This record gives sequence, structure tokens and C-alpha cells, in this order.
Amino acid sequence: MAGREVLLLSLLIIITISVVAFADREPHCVYTFYIETGPVDGAGTDSIISVKISDKSGQNIDIQDIVTWGGLMGPSYDYFEKGSLDIFSGKAQCLPSPVCSLSLTSDGSGVYPAWYVNYVDLTTVSVHVKSAHQYFDVEQWLATDTPPYNLTVVRNNCQVSPMESTIGRVG
Repeated sequence: MAGREVLLLSLLIIITISVVAFADREPHCVYTFYIETGPVDGAGTDSIISVKISDKSGQNIDIQDIVTWGGLMGPSYDYFEKGSLDIFSGKAQCLPSPVCSLSLTSDGSGVYPAWYVNYVDLTTVSVHVKSAHQYFDVEQWLATDTPPYNLTVVRNNCQVSPMESTIGRVG
């Protein structure tokens, strides 16, 4: 009888370890964004900001509200103010290759919807994937009343290999 109990206990331990080990097959990465708002008058915004990051294959991660997702400055902090550097960090699925494309979108809401972005600096860290860093120079308004009259900006730093750049060319 004791041998049967030991066998059942051993089997239970093995099953528990297997479930824990394979429960999260997809590795997670920690994405840390440093977003600097420009120093010009009216640069700050009260809008909700969303971010989409992609790798060279086009796989992406959508963050609908970066403040709610990973705002690190505290609950009473006023994000995206003139001349400020705001930090956001959160966990999401690791992309197959390093992030090289960024789409930044303002929903245009709030008392001050226009926003001037200097840059976005992104660091990706994981125990399963090599750490990566990507800098996106933005230097643009996200606004409907200021050129280029758009609430979304896309910066694509993805490298195109020589083989990819010749595909589709004629002559």
C-alpha cells in the first residue's frame, strides 16, 4: 500500500512540474519605452496614446493605452507634458526578431489633444531572447490642426536585405 502511495505522489509531482514547465510556452519580454515630448509651446497632450511595435517579419504587439499598460511615473503623474521624458514598461510576448518598426497614435481626446513627440527609445529584455535596443526619431506633431495633420506617426527602421530589395524589380 505504501508503495502505491509513493507512486501516486511521484506521478502527481511529475504532472505538476510538467504543467508548470509547459504552461507558458511562449517566452515573455519586458518592453521599456522612453518617450520624450518636445519642448515647444503646446507640445503636451491629454490624449490616450497607443503604440504598435513590429519586427521585420511584420509580427506585432498592440498596446491600446500605454499609460494604463505600463506607466511607471505614478498614479497622479501627468504624462506627455511639454519637455518631459516618460517611462513605460510592461510584459508581452517576445517577437521572433528585434523590434524595428513603431506606430504611435493619439486618440485626439482631452483638453489638449495635439502632441509633439521628440523620440521613442525602446529596450527589450528577456531571459529567453537576446536583449535589444531601438531608437525612433520622431520629431513630429500628432495633431489634426498642425502639419502633417495626422494623429498617427510610423517610423520603420527595419533593414531590407539586398536580396529583398531586388525582388519585384524589373530590368
